[in-house]
Amino acid sequence: MSLASGDIDAMHGAFRRASVRRAVSLVLAASALVALMLLDLTTGPSGMPLQDVWTGLLAGPAGEDKTIATILWQLRMPQTLMGAIVGACLGLAGLQMQTILDNPLASPFTLGFSAAAGFGAALAIMFGGVLPLPIYIVTPLAAFAMTLAAAGIVHLIARLRGASPEILVLGGIAVSFFFQSLQSLLQFMASPEVLQQIVFWLFGSLLKASWTSVTVSGLIFLACLPFVARNCWSLTTLKLGDANARSLGLSVDSLRRQSFVLVALLTAAAVCFVGTIGFVGLIAPHVCRMLVGEDHRFSLPLSAIIGAIILIGASVLGKAISPGAAIPVGIVTAVAGIPMLFAVILFSGNRGRT
Repeated sequence: MSLASGDIDAMHGAFRRASVRRAVSLVLAASALVALMLLDLTTGPSGMPLQDVWTGLLAGPAGEDKTIATILWQLRMPQTLMGAIVGACLGLAGLQMQTILDNPLASPFTLGFSAAAGFGAALAIMFGGVLPLPIYIVTPLAAFAMTLAAAGIVHLIARLRGASPEILVLGGIAVSFFFQSLQSLLQFMASPEVLQQIVFWLFGSLLKASWTSVTVSGLIFLACLPFVARNCWSLTTLKLGDANARSLGLSVDSLRRQSFVLVALLTAAAVCFVGTIGFVGLIAPHVCRMLVGEDHRFSLPLSAIIGAIILIGASVLGKAISPGAAIPVGIVTAVAGIPMLFAVILFSGNRGRT
């Protein structure tokens, strides 16, 4: 049955209106992120009015007021930018993971990346002193390397048994338990002082951020963006199901492997400097789907923005609760993530019944 020209025009009009709504959602989310980042810059132990922050931003790192310049550009700015980058990495990785696995509970940590990073950091904290490098360099390097090692193990399992969603999930669960057990063993063997350092790293804190970490994580994030953008239509097609995607000429297994590598890199860039942070990669994709649907041209950038909003919001909330010693964002996201997840479940359920 052929469609009349009026029906085609109506479909085109509906598609254009939907695209405009999605673009507006992107703009509003980006504006909310900028507002939250400014709010984050105003909060901290010393306090700083918005007017001083704005003056310091305009003056730059070499501003006349050295106190404002030091607090804003050397202490707060790296933490705020790192929070935005980490949140964007986790949100972007989470949406890709849920798409390629067709699993709403998937996140970057489903495949054991979080446990691997924690083991690498614990290993560096305990034995990094034997290397001729400062511990603040060895720890993120070890976390990054172990994250990629976990990705390599899961990828090897997928190569041997097929890159199906079930194999990837099962391989990730096995790798996760393996690295968690090794991490627990190191914690059991560690002295009280070393154990305290390991636990603090596992909390996930932006206090570890510096311009070096911002540069490294930011460059990895930017390097992944072109490959993520190239897969937009392919990921959208994959939501139709493997059989339909293959009938349209999509190499499903190749897409899953490419996305898997990108997820590993994005997760490693996110956790290697600030520690393990949960719930962001799980919740951000659900929120962005409720706003713009499954069109990955819009949902991928929006998921990155929503992830950054969640993490910057956690930073602001942590400093508001405890101004003298900011609560690590990993703790805030873990506590606040539970009601957020319940809200997503309830909203999705209500929308499904209407």
